[in-house]
Amino acid sequence: METKGIDVAAIPQTAIKVITAPQAFFREMPKTGGFLDPLVFMVVMGVIGGLIQAVLMVVGLHPVAGLAAGLSSVILIPIFVAIFGFVGAAILFVIWKLMGSQESYETAYRCAAYAGALTPITTILGIVPYVGSAIGLLIMTYYIVIASVEVHKIPSQKAWLVFGIIAAVLILFTISAQFAARRAVRQLEETSREMQKQAEEMKKQAEQAGKAAEQWQKEMQKQSEDAKKAAEEMQKQMEEMQKQMKKK
Repeated sequence: METKGIDVAAIPQTAIKVITAPQAFFREMPKTGGFLDPLVFMVVMGVIGGLIQAVLMVVGLHPVAGLAAGLSSVILIPIFVAIFGFVGAAILFVIWKLMGSQESYETAYRCAAYAGALTPITTILGIVPYVGSAIGLLIMTYYIVIASVEVHKIPSQKAWLVFGIIAAVLILFTISAQFAARRAVRQLEETSREMQKQAEEMKKQAEQAGKAAEQWQKEMQKQSEDAKKAAEEMQKQMEEMQKQMKKK
């Protein structure tokens, strides 16, 4: 893929403008110009989000902790962002079309790609259980509504109604999924503790059985030695009796 003409140095300024002045950015955003610039911007935001998530994982502030998981996020997040950016833009394109937009899929993709400037922010918010993801979705909804008004010329009230309902459904789904995931983790931890407890109990029983077997072995050995001594004593008595009988 040719990268000629892409001003990578301008990406930070673009991200800052998207975040701090979204109305002006989307109002001035070129509606055409190809997919490469917005794709590169979205991937760079994904890399930054992946690095932030990796740091959070390494320091233990993320539900999934560990160096290996952190390194994986640096690689996987930009890939997912690049792939699902096209899918998300297609979904937004259909929604905007149903709302009366006359813009092309390319324009929808550019809106979705530059809204990716929020990726580092939503990544940080994601460490807060339940509330963080909800706030992230609300912030993203705000920017999508602005893009709807400034780029697609959709009335603000209509945009807020449609995307507000979508955001509410996604928030409920996300919170429910987090509740279910945390409940599953707790159940898994309880099961693990119970299995560990049972394993320790079995180990204890095995040790007790081993001690009992050892004690039984010692007892049997003692009885065997006593029986051997008794047999030797009886043999001595028999020999003594035989000697006495010969004397007579």
